[in-house]
Amino acid sequence: MLKDKIKDLGVKIHQSVVRDRRHIHMNPELSFEEKDTSAYIQSVLRDIGIPFTDGWAGHGVVGIIEGGNSDAAVIALRADMDALPIQEENAIEYKSRNPGVMHACGHDVHTSSLLGVARILHSLRKHYNGTVKLIFQPGEERMPGGASIMIEEGVLNNPAPKEILGQHVYPSLPAGHVGFRPGKYMASADEITITIKGRGGHGAVPQLTIDPIAISAQIISSLQMLVSRINDPTVPSVLTFGKIESQGGTYNVIPDTVELLGTFRTFDEAWRKKAHIRIREISEGIAGSFGAQCEVDIQVGYPFLVNDVDLTSHIMASAQEFLGSANVHELPIRMTAEDFSYYTHHVSGCFYRLGVASIDKSISSPVHTSTFDIDERALMTGPSLMAWLAISRLSALGG
Repeated sequence: MLKDKIKDLGVKIHQSVVRDRRHIHMNPELSFEEKDTSAYIQSVLRDIGIPFTDGWAGHGVVGIIEGGNSDAAVIALRADMDALPIQEENAIEYKSRNPGVMHACGHDVHTSSLLGVARILHSLRKHYNGTVKLIFQPGEERMPGGASIMIEEGVLNNPAPKEILGQHVYPSLPAGHVGFRPGKYMASADEITITIKGRGGHGAVPQLTIDPIAISAQIISSLQMLVSRINDPTVPSVLTFGKIESQGGTYNVIPDTVELLGTFRTFDEAWRKKAHIRIREISEGIAGSFGAQCEVDIQVGYPFLVNDVDLTSHIMASAQEFLGSANVHELPIRMTAEDFSYYTHHVSGCFYRLGVASIDKSISSPVHTSTFDIDERALMTGPSLMAWLAISRLSALGG
């Protein structure tokens, strides 16, 4: 059976996938700087015998695997390549060699897994019909996101996939398990910068100043009403300010200027646009009422991510067939964001989670932390499952 062949190949190539992952983990590169990572991916695809193009969004690579009847259907598989500006603290032999840069979000896992998928699907290409497009994408962690750029450059054309799949590490599940969420899954994400310009002075005579710190407090408190009273409570939304910074000021000195940095996240595009307007109106109104000036800059980020319901239902059933029902879970929505969302607004997509934790090995650190790591047994599940899902979908699409 094809399923058994895929499982056997998953075991056979496991050490190669581990080697790929450790090499990429040791040599992390920040968003849109993935030159060496791209070169490594190209060398592996070249060794396998898979044709590819490079230079997408800077350092992206797109490979093509043609099955028995390449015109039958096309499906795309995506992995991101970039790392984060974090100093790794793990005491492991494959620890990052680049100071202050680390694969703390598992993109090394995504990339090495997709290289494993490439090995499996290439070796089995006579056993299925259709074409698989492998998308190795740069810049997921940095706006505007490599996905948006690759789409603008035509990555969803020539050939045009009917569906796209992506996977992401998930430390809340052990290795060997996966999770899915049909429908809306991850939130949109926008970056907000609010600058309040007042008039500084001595803290003992505040009447002679226009205090931007006190005004900032009023703005932050009032903007929370945006979520609790203006928003429809059935639409998940989050407004968080993570940084308040003044230019000058100390115990007894009121500064001239304060800058607020925050993020707004939701699942509704109409409300998202309305919220941007209200954030500006509320901030400028409060600042103006106290005699201060206010500048609001909103960088529109990734849209919400929606998993096609029918596709995801089929994928979950296929995953249960491959891994067993006990190892496949339905997940709650998340207010985190992912630029895979761009693909899902152009083509039917499914973005699912790959368990990477291990209780017996004490591997459970969350992503975006300096101690994040994985149980490398997940590198057997990741490639083999995605290869199985790709072939299953090609068959369902008429491949």
